[in-house]
Amino acid sequence: MGGLLLTVTGMWAYALTHLTVLADRPAELLAGAAVAAAVLLAVLLAGRPPMAAGPPARAAGHGVGLRERARRRGVPRQVDPNAAGRPRPRAPGLGPAAG
Repeated sequence: MGGLLLTVTGMWAYALTHLTVLADRPAELLAGAAVAAAVLLAVLLAGRPPMAAGPPARAAGHGVGLRERARRRGVPRQVDPNAAGRPRPRAPGLGPAAG
């Protein structure tokens, strides 16, 4: 299939080159060729074999290491800053800053 597609693409490019040189209004021809090239690219990309599912092996090992480190350290608790017994944050006073 690859050889046939390459041959068809080469013949298409050859014909397009000669049509562009011989055309009265090459701008319109090139606009149509751009649309045809976009369609050809879409067909080529759709015909590719799908990539293997899942992440590469190195990335999977890296994720496992990060997960283990997160479990060892634990997740910090979500604390309420307005809970009873906690001091309220204070704004700076009118006096000079400590320094």
